[in-house]
Amino acid sequence: MSVFHASELPVAIDAMGGDHGPSVIIPAVLDVLKDRPTARIVLVGDESILMQQLTSLGAQLTPQLSIHPASQAVEMDEPPAMALRNKKDSSMRVAVNLIKEGVVSACVSAGNTGALMATARFVLKTVSGIDRPAISTRLPTMKGFCHMLDLGANVNCTHEHLFQFAVMGSVLASVTGVKQPKVGLLNVGHEEIKGNEEVKAASRLLLENPSINYIGFVEGDDIYKGTADVIVCDGFVGNIALKTSEGLAKMLGMRIREAFTENWSAKIVAVLAAPVLKKVARRLDPRIYNGASLVGLRGVVIKSHGGADRAAFANAVNYALDIVDQDIPERIKNQIAPFMHRNETIPSSSGLSN
Repeated sequence: MSVFHASELPVAIDAMGGDHGPSVIIPAVLDVLKDRPTARIVLVGDESILMQQLTSLGAQLTPQLSIHPASQAVEMDEPPAMALRNKKDSSMRVAVNLIKEGVVSACVSAGNTGALMATARFVLKTVSGIDRPAISTRLPTMKGFCHMLDLGANVNCTHEHLFQFAVMGSVLASVTGVKQPKVGLLNVGHEEIKGNEEVKAASRLLLENPSINYIGFVEGDDIYKGTADVIVCDGFVGNIALKTSEGLAKMLGMRIREAFTENWSAKIVAVLAAPVLKKVARRLDPRIYNGASLVGLRGVVIKSHGGADRAAFANAVNYALDIVDQDIPERIKNQIAPFMHRNETIPSSSGLSN
């Protein structure tokens, strides 16, 4: 392992991942380096393709930007098990390996979510006391933002997993400035009798642990009300909620543009309202929040949306750099270890060694 502090190390980018690959990722990386000239980034992927893309953009390798070769790439629809077994020299696997080797401080990938989670979990392992890592990101609310997890890494979850997600989410929110973060379990109603058995069991576990500021069940509309600082759910529900929100934001944007272009009077109003509309659009733009953390791993791994454009992917890279600068993983590790030690009665259901 490197003797350098994590913030002194570069960030690895899976340059072959995502729907658009190097054509979007490299311009985004160049934007980040322009804004943060002290940052260092390692592009991982097919060296000839990456050099060709850099040349086409009039860019070149520098002390801040380097390439680490990888001969394979994980396809977006490739089964995670196959990617883990057959793609040991993929840009994704190599980028994660560089974290374990102490060469880089973090990895950012827009690639196959399942493959990234499987690879990161296999290579980096999880923090002691955590069965499964979860995907967590910040979502805008009426009161600021909330942390939501899991967003797609774990489709089927037991109540123990949901409990652990609550612990991780609470710690993540607390180390980013929220005191005694309010934790809610996403459910089909607020009443205790509603929900499936796993959600009910998770609620009972949380009620038995006063160290977590658990406020009970929350519904879908509570996500954006700011009712809770942390919203906990399984990956199936979380991913659908996230994608529905993104689709709604796009639809509203389209309808607003249509309304302001219907006739001349509407166009005049649009000109007058433009500054306000732009401000609202910036606040609600999902690209701002692109970049989800794989919480619970012994290392920083950031998942970008697969269809991220240039601006969105740049935000994911910036998010990774911010997490490293704030040393959040180490703070999470230090806070979660004693908490999980106090909850040794919560069984591990994965059967995997951490």
